[in-house]
Amino acid sequence: MQKTKNKILEKERLKRNYTYQQMADMLNICKSYYWQIEHNNRRLYYDLAVKIADIFGKKPDDIFFDYLK
Repeated sequence: MQKTKNKILEKERLKRNYTYQQMADMLNICKSYYWQIEHNNRRLYYDLAVKIADIFGKKPDDIFFDYLK
């Protein structure tokens, strides 16, 4: 079963007990922007995907590859 981007991001964020605001602060974006990414209401650009993967200690493909298939 293919995972959706929002479920992957939510799972990784909650695993680390990060809030939307904490993620946004680490990414230097506003909370609503991050919320929109996680809920598929905003396009995720490559540079931001790299930053998110870095926060989670993963490679972008580890998080987003299944979503892009």
